[in-house]
Amino acid sequence: MVDRSAESWYPTAAYLYVLHLDGPALAWEYLRRHPDYRRDWLRRRRRSDAAQRWGLRLLEDPALDARDAHPAWFPDHDAVVQLYPDADPPPEAAAFALWRFPGHKHLIHDGRRLMLLVRWPGCNLRLAIAPGLANGMAYAYAIRACATPCVRYQVLATELAKLSAVGDEPPSATVRPRPPLTALQELHTLQALDATLAGASLREVAEGLFGVDAIVDDWHADSALRARVRRLVRRGDALMRGGYRRLAQLPPVEQGRSALAAKRP
Repeated sequence: MVDRSAESWYPTAAYLYVLHLDGPALAWEYLRRHPDYRRDWLRRRRRSDAAQRWGLRLLEDPALDARDAHPAWFPDHDAVVQLYPDADPPPEAAAFALWRFPGHKHLIHDGRRLMLLVRWPGCNLRLAIAPGLANGMAYAYAIRACATPCVRYQVLATELAKLSAVGDEPPSATVRPRPPLTALQELHTLQALDATLAGASLREVAEGLFGVDAIVDDWHADSALRARVRRLVRRGDALMRGGYRRLAQLPPVEQGRSALAAKRP
């Protein structure tokens, strides 16, 4: 058996950042691993239709993980907060101040408007800034009209509550809650996906994820561990080949030859 311990996918510690990613960021982690997407980035990145094929406004560098990449999904995720000039502000209206938002900020242009990404422990906030909004102007939040506006309002309120819960200065130490089991599943899924893309066998994937001792104790044709690893591998492949769209709240891929190609193993 090949010794895989020196390969980049083997240490689980390299994937710990995945535990704190939200849906759009996780979607990027799966998409950037797709071999066809990586080829589009290298060969066709100047073509706008290449980005639209993947549910993006612009192609993003697949070498960047979700901590450094800023993919512009189209259409926007429900968690994107839209900011517009207030057409009829009261005298005490709060003024828009771009750099007063707490946390680590990234200002990017997605081809149509400015996007401000704010990252704070436990908070990933995306703000879409309308072209007419400038520093010092009164502003308003907006959500798209839809059949279930209350649901979108709750998403918006949740994101804004995260922002208001933090102060202007970063804390000297941050205590994060224990990641949920769903976050741990994403970590294992991405690690298993990278392993299989590197040519690792199921047994090698299991060793990287759960350790050599687990393999010795529970690895046979009908073992629960083997079935678990097989499910992780299948899940990772499915998310990479279109399932990521659900995480980013994108419409499903159009049916036809392109859809069939996406399902091909």
